[in-house]
Formats: sequence, structure tokens, C-alpha cells
Amino acid sequence: QVQLAESGGGSVQAGGSLKLSCAYSRHAQCMAWFRQAPGKEREGVATILSDSSDNGIPSYADSVKGRFIISKDSAKNALYLQMNTLDPEDTAMYYCAAGLDLISSCVPGSAWQTFGYWGQGTQVTVSS
Repeated sequence: QVQLAESGGGSVQAGGSLKLSCAYSRHAQCMAWFRQAPGKEREGVATILSDSSDNGIPSYADSVKGRFIISKDSAKNALYLQMNTLDPEDTAMYYCAAGLDLISSCVPGSAWQTFGYWGQGTQVTVSS
């Protein structure tokens, strides 16, 4: 079992930045950030495939590449998503997710059902 808890969401103007955090109860090989806007499918934003250290292989959805950075701090059992140059299109509920024994599927394009563990979500609202 992996327990996840997100924090750090809020309201920001377009062009601003936010950093989301996710506290996790145990290491998972694949960790990810997903988001879901009203009336839309849940979509992958970023993933990180890693061992129990901070070293990992990040992957990003095209829509956030160059603006968002996923990272983890194994000493704190924390996953982060630094979001820069935010756009109103980034408005959504953001979820932290984890998958055990995921390697080839540890990419943002994987279906959300691939991940077995989820946090409760944190809302991000970007105004123009």
C-alpha cells in the first residue's frame, strides 16, 4: 500500500508559478502527477521512474514540457511538481499517483488506471 497526500495548490495569475508537494508513505518505482479539468479526462502531466534514491528518469506531457519540473526528495518521502509560466489551460485538480513495478508504463501517456495509488487531489486555478 502507498498512501499519498498532496498540498500546495491555489490560485495564481497567468504567468505565475506554484509548487505542488505530495507526501508518500513508502517508495514506489513510478510516481506521477495527473490532472483533471471539469468535463475532461484525467491526463498525465509528469512521471518519474526511480529507485529509492532521488535519482530518477522524468517524463513530461508535451503541454507542460519546459514549464513543469517533477522531482523527489527521498529523505523526506516527498514528490514535487514545480509549475512555471502557468496558463489558464493548466487549471485543474492535480493528483499525485504511484505505481509499483511500473517501468515501460511510467510515462505521462499511460492511462490513469495504470496507477494503483492516488492522493485526494489539490486544486490549481490560473486566472488570465
